[in-house]
Amino acid sequence: MKRTRGISGILLLVMSFLLLLPSLPVNAAEVYRIPIQNEVEKGLYAFLERAFDEAEEAGAELVILDIDTPGGFVDSAADIAKLMDETSLRTIAYIHDDALSAGAFIALHADEIYMSPNGRIGAAAVIDGAGNAAEVKAKSAWSTSMITAAESSKRDPQYALAMADDSVDMPEYRAPKGELLTLSAKEAMKVGYSEGTVNSFDELLEKLSLSDSTVVSVNETFAEKVARFITNPIIVPILLSIASLGLIVELYSPGFGVAGFMGLSAIALFFFGHMVAGLAGYESLLLFIVGVGFVIAEFFLPGAIAGIIGLALIIGGIILAGGNVIHMGISVLIALLVAIVGMVIIMKFFGKNLKLFNKIILTDATDTEHGYVSNVNRVELIGKFAESMTPLRPSGTIMLDGERIDAVTEGGYIDRGKMVKIIKVEGSRTVVREMKEGEELV
Repeated sequence: MKRTRGISGILLLVMSFLLLLPSLPVNAAEVYRIPIQNEVEKGLYAFLERAFDEAEEAGAELVILDIDTPGGFVDSAADIAKLMDETSLRTIAYIHDDALSAGAFIALHADEIYMSPNGRIGAAAVIDGAGNAAEVKAKSAWSTSMITAAESSKRDPQYALAMADDSVDMPEYRAPKGELLTLSAKEAMKVGYSEGTVNSFDELLEKLSLSDSTVVSVNETFAEKVARFITNPIIVPILLSIASLGLIVELYSPGFGVAGFMGLSAIALFFFGHMVAGLAGYESLLLFIVGVGFVIAEFFLPGAIAGIIGLALIIGGIILAGGNVIHMGISVLIALLVAIVGMVIIMKFFGKNLKLFNKIILTDATDTEHGYVSNVNRVELIGKFAESMTPLRPSGTIMLDGERIDAVTEGGYIDRGKMVKIIKVEGSRTVVREMKEGEELV
């Protein structure tokens, strides 16, 4: 009897617990909201990589990319597209303003695209560093990438091609030959480049039946914002130029001052930004530090070998720190040019001497101001008379107090055995003229 009562009590307890289950909170799916704003560059890729990793680790339902970008750099966009293709997460591009150029390319790699009423997508021509249309080879490669991006999300590739190639004729969308295609939200939906138009992010969640989901907004840290700014290919050469010029000026100056602080700060910012962005590793920083050590050693070692090795290691460390060898090579060349111009200006206009280069550059001047003479200048001979031992035509030999001296005339001919007067002495050059009648010997 007691046993039966015990079993009944346990069953009653279990049933009571089951009745309470519906009232327990259920974890809603997590939606990660990740912004893609401003220019597309290497720093953005590093931020997105971190955000995607966090979303995957949290088991997120999907990732919504909140896009508003005028475009950016092709290589960075390609890295971001690869990141999106490789993730197991469902990705949605929400274009609440602009997805132009590289932004359009990224949006086309999302599983779905939604746009705000004012959203735009397109204008994806590839341009060079000077802002001009890229060469045919680069243009062809980029057009193919845009087509592939459209096909990867099962969209009509002709519109992606018209976004990248102005030779495609689409006058019905304000893109005749010579103009790039940019689609409005309504047009994008019409041609299948958008799954829908929503007025807000909340409306997007409602449309996706995710209104009850927990939205996790991933924002850039301060370090990531700084890294994005520093790793911009436009900022990199400026930063390296400041570093090179500041350190060059410091080498000319006694002690350590503002110029040296600016140079060190610029190079420190360069490595900080590239390491935060995931572009540089400790090996590039170590290479740079070893190079600096060789340059310092040059002050104490003979020759220029240590200095040359140090400079090569410094340049190698900087190039290794960047994600793109070509961009970094151009940036280093610009910085070296600025440094050379700075050295020339300082030496030319300020009369300063660089101690490091004094060891490898011959700076001695063989002039009379520095006490150098090729021959003894015998000015005491001026005004004395001698006899010509050979004809002077105009050069020859004269005899003065038993000493044979090479001499030249002022330009005329003097026969042998004539008395001559020494009128000028310039180093080894003794100038004479024939003694005139009535002139007394001295």
